Amino acid sequence: MSTEERRADFSARIRTREFTLAPGVFDMVSARLADTAGFDALYMSGYGIAASHLGLPDAGLSSFADLHDRARTIAAGTDTPLIADADTGFGGLLNVRHTVQAYEAAGVAAIQLEDQEFPKKCGHAHGRRVVPTADMVRKVEVAVDSRRNDDVLIIARTDARSSLGLDEAIARGRAYADAGADVIFVESPETEAEFGHIADQIDAPLVANMVEGGYSPLLSADRLTELGFTIGLFPVSGLAAAAAALASVYTTLRTTGASPGPGEHLLPIPELHALMGMNEVNAFDERWAD
Repeated sequence: MSTEERRADFSARIRTREFTLAPGVFDMVSARLADTAGFDALYMSGYGIAASHLGLPDAGLSSFADLHDRARTIAAGTDTPLIADADTGFGGLLNVRHTVQAYEAAGVAAIQLEDQEFPKKCGHAHGRRVVPTADMVRKVEVAVDSRRNDDVLIIARTDARSSLGLDEAIARGRAYADAGADVIFVESPETEAEFGHIADQIDAPLVANMVEGGYSPLLSADRLTELGFTIGLFPVSGLAAAAAALASVYTTLRTTGASPGPGEHLLPIPELHALMGMNEVNAFDERWAD
């Protein structure tokens, strides 16, 4: 299936509000593993890119080039539609236009923009501040106008819940939907009842962000569907699991001087070869051998 066909299918799925579960991916190992697992979408996590690519916190330190380059690589190397974090759009309205068009050209199926002030922070971190509603409305209008293909979805996220309250976050979500955003993302509701209230008050496809240890309760895909959400993001589950496994393996290696061997914490090298495409390289070499 071509990129355009995948986008069209994904767009139809979201616009008809068919629930979509999307795990966070942060490099090509995680992306290939999630791609082969059969998810309906992948989510390129800005937190994950800042951590894996730069070794930095998600605090506005990743550049357009950092995130765009990873989005392009992941989209080209997977067959699953990619939702990609674009932070605040990396500047003013002209930057927003450039970001949307570059992400679209990179093969992304949906682009997430948020209403935080720059420098932004992780949606489950303290100290987030938001721009005036009118500023984000204009940003959404520019983003929608800038895309060349209407099947590339614009996701508008508000971080107003933590600093300005739930009512303000809902009002912003409605305003962003009226401005043309295809999907609304109210970040960090604090109770299951708040999730339900958001779904009751905003008539649009909605994102729920499930962050282990974050401000929101962890809800299952089935429960999110019941509440009326369309996209369930699990943005850092893979990254947290990878970090825990690496810590365990490195500790064992340092303390014992030996590898724990293939098993629970280590993928055997033949499986790693297969995941990264070595079998195709071997087939190529055999075909073109002298």
